[in-house]
Amino acid sequence: MRVQYAPVSAQVLTNPCWCSGSTTPFGGVWRGSNPRRGAFPLKVSQARVCPVLGRKFVSTPSLVLVLAAGEGTRMRSKLPKVLHPILGRPILGHVINAAWQLEPNKILVVTGSGREQVETWLSENQPAVLKVEQTPRNGTGHAVRIALASQSAKSDSDHVMVLYGDTPLLTGAALRVLWQAHIDSNAAATILTAKVADAFGYGRIIRDKSSAVVGIVEEKDATDEQKTITEINSGIYVFNRKLLEEALGKINTNNAQGEEYLTDVIKILHEAGKSVIGVAVADQSEILGINDRKQLAACTEILRDRINEVWMREGVTIVDPATTWIESDVVIARDVVIEPSTYLQGKTAIGEDAHIGPDVTLIDCTVDEGATITRTYANDAHIGVRAQVGPFSYLRPGSELHKSAKVGAYVEVKNAIIGAGSKVPHLSYVGDATIGEGSNIGAATIFVNYDGVKKHHTVVGDAVRIGSDTMLVAPVNVGDGAYTAAGSVITEDVPAGSMAVGRAKQRNILGWVRMKRAGSTSDIAATKANEKTETEKQ
Repeated sequence: MRVQYAPVSAQVLTNPCWCSGSTTPFGGVWRGSNPRRGAFPLKVSQARVCPVLGRKFVSTPSLVLVLAAGEGTRMRSKLPKVLHPILGRPILGHVINAAWQLEPNKILVVTGSGREQVETWLSENQPAVLKVEQTPRNGTGHAVRIALASQSAKSDSDHVMVLYGDTPLLTGAALRVLWQAHIDSNAAATILTAKVADAFGYGRIIRDKSSAVVGIVEEKDATDEQKTITEINSGIYVFNRKLLEEALGKINTNNAQGEEYLTDVIKILHEAGKSVIGVAVADQSEILGINDRKQLAACTEILRDRINEVWMREGVTIVDPATTWIESDVVIARDVVIEPSTYLQGKTAIGEDAHIGPDVTLIDCTVDEGATITRTYANDAHIGVRAQVGPFSYLRPGSELHKSAKVGAYVEVKNAIIGAGSKVPHLSYVGDATIGEGSNIGAATIFVNYDGVKKHHTVVGDAVRIGSDTMLVAPVNVGDGAYTAAGSVITEDVPAGSMAVGRAKQRNILGWVRMKRAGSTSDIAATKANEKTETEKQ
């Protein structure tokens, strides 16, 4: 029983097997995704040739089990460990996404701790995924046995893939190589392994003098000599289903944890003379599991770098990758420039030649080609072709900027349409409004939309000039070509072409400072000015 290796190349880790190398592996394959209007989907190659194996895939798994029943006590959180987010998806979501890339007939998630929260997330985001509860929770071997015995797992599958739900860096490419190696070798079990500098906490791969895999020993059960082994078990396997079920019936709980270990199956298969092979992953980060917040941060950083590298290879300029965070479902067209300290989240889609940053956060936004956004926080906004936003702007849900519109410094926009070529340059609030084309909203303008009970709408027509420090008290309409005087409070509709003046007439009280503030610096300055004026008259 010689060990057979099928290393995963660096090329595959960057470009999964379903990717031609000219498209990104992030986005479209994510089951349950719903691209926003105006998004820029990237074409995914239909060719199914694995660059490592050099041939077309001949089969796909019938059943993939994902073990997600653990308590995750080291996370110290009321949120189940597998639901902690990492760049736009829960940890479990990344694992499921990798599994879907194999196009299996079924994915079955084993739940336990936090079952209701996990199953609710699955139902809402991964409705095609099946679920089974492990109760009581008595180890990984018990979890697999419960899963295979469930009605959801009933099938004619000859082979079963087993994954852990806390390995978010796993790629479909590595799983494809593992699967194909298992099918080609007709092994009883195939293990994804890795060699690491620090193997603490991982199960060690035990080999005999011929280098054959003879078993796996867990950290708590390992001898001092076994703890020096640097080849570790990833917890990711493919099994012959019939042989797996037979071996599961033979495992016991004679170990430090008093649980049924799935790893014991390897020893049982070896002792029965069955073939067990190891497939080494070249990038050990793929098999990293998450048990605490520190590991969560470390995996997030690795995934950030992986995503950024993909986008840079796709023709996106990322000036400072270390401070640029792009979530998994974001879509970016070529020739986009992303400046430092930029966060792209959710279903954000960015068109060609857009310039984003620095200091920008976009959540579920659509940015059309040629738009410029700097020092801005935007959520669920649509920024049109060659529109400009920032600096220090805040776009709230429902904000829509049409072609060449501008939202400038210290402007907040909410549930409003700003027409083509219209500008809100500075220090204004635009809420629940429609602004036509070519209009200008002066500094310090407030769209007064809330009466304490209900929100009301304001309509500003085309080519309108709103004077600085105007209050538009909704509901109100300002007609095409109309003006409002600076400092006005507009409470009535303004007809097209009119000038609306809604302010009190100015009244000057002469000598007021001398009467009320005698001896003050203001009085002294005024006295000097008056004396100068009198002197000039003479």
